[in-house]
Amino acid sequence: MKRANWIAACTVALCCASFAHAQAALDVNVGFGSAHDSASGAGIDNGLSLNAFGPCTPGSGDTFCQATPGFDGFFLGLGGDIMLFKRLGAGFQYNVQPVRSNYGPLQFRQSFIDVDGIFAPVSTKRAELRLLGGIGAARTSFAITQSSCVGTAVCSSSTQPVGNATHFSLHAGVGVQLFLTNHIFIRPQFDMHYVPNLTQQFGSNVVPGGSIWLGYNFGER
Repeated sequence: MKRANWIAACTVALCCASFAHAQAALDVNVGFGSAHDSASGAGIDNGLSLNAFGPCTPGSGDTFCQATPGFDGFFLGLGGDIMLFKRLGAGFQYNVQPVRSNYGPLQFRQSFIDVDGIFAPVSTKRAELRLLGGIGAARTSFAITQSSCVGTAVCSSSTQPVGNATHFSLHAGVGVQLFLTNHIFIRPQFDMHYVPNLTQQFGSNVVPGGSIWLGYNFGER
């Protein structure tokens, strides 16, 4: 019995040591970049129409119809990953447009959430090639801004959310992690999202993008 307990204790200790080693390979990072999708060609009637905020066709003669756009704007990112082995790991990244853009008479903000597996086929003291692949979600949130005035001197505007569209997403990426010091790195990265049904809001289900990540590695290299 004592021998079995000793073996169990050693096994737990080895597992804890392995977990601690995995924890030592943790990265946290922030980034900025862009992503692109074209316009769908659809439109939305503005608030002056009897069909207010309903679908319409630009160029059809409907004077209240406003075309909906694509997007090609600035994104901010937050991410982290853990390398369970030298070449294999898992990661998370969240990218969002910090500023809303016009979507016909509405405003919108686009975001992507990704959970990825990571494969590093090349890893040296100062550089690491990373291939990413995983799943996540693409979210388009909508809002409307309304203005009101008291007389002619005091006016105010307020923005209210009016709904969102969330779609399943597939993500693939490739990046080169360059270590500026033993712990601080910069990583240029190219991304591709495939989002089924994103054509309900924009022109394509395929969204290419690129970003630059600055991060800190808690491991020993």
